[in-house]
Amino acid sequence: MRITKFGHACVRVEHDGRTLVLDPGVFTDAAALDGADAVLITHEHADHVHPDHLRGSDAPIWTIAAVERRLREEAPEVAERVTVVRPGDRLEVSGVSVEVVGEKHAVIHPDYDRFDNSGYLLEAGGRGLYHPGDALTPPPRAVDVLLAPVSAPWLKLSEAVDFVREVAAPTSLAIHDRVYSDIGLDMVATHMGNLLPEGLAFERREPGQDL
Repeated sequence: MRITKFGHACVRVEHDGRTLVLDPGVFTDAAALDGADAVLITHEHADHVHPDHLRGSDAPIWTIAAVERRLREEAPEVAERVTVVRPGDRLEVSGVSVEVVGEKHAVIHPDYDRFDNSGYLLEAGGRGLYHPGDALTPPPRAVDVLLAPVSAPWLKLSEAVDFVREVAAPTSLAIHDRVYSDIGLDMVATHMGNLLPEGLAFERREPGQDL
């Protein structure tokens, strides 16, 4: 399983000649979708789904109902390629086993309505990868790689650290990282290094770099 970090929350996963792209939003270069065989989208916020990027690809899309409704309004030609998934669903997507995990976005502020959000647990080649979207819902079983949100209006550093500890993946790759400056991201990496137990690695990658 080859894992490539792209802008913000977007990651490409390649396995056996097939490519899945997760959450190609407005902070992601459209090239992240080049050659994609499938797209998974966690929720409707623009930093996770950008209709113009999806128009540039003919890959089928798996996502929750809220995203399908948004695409039906803004890009109906894209919505025709959507398969709606629900929490607990287990799928086979381009040769990768996918389980849909969780139902709600993390709380931004109590005065806002809660958004729907589902993460994806991917398993292929004996490895497990988990993308939680904008939530701190742990996966239902152990994974090898956690895509760990590190900066967001709904996230404190202590929560990010505790989530990485809870999931306890051998490797956590920073995602959702455009909210902080480079200085802020260096601070996150320092605290992760100080606070994670031995055996848990925290990694950062620039867009286009492999884990």
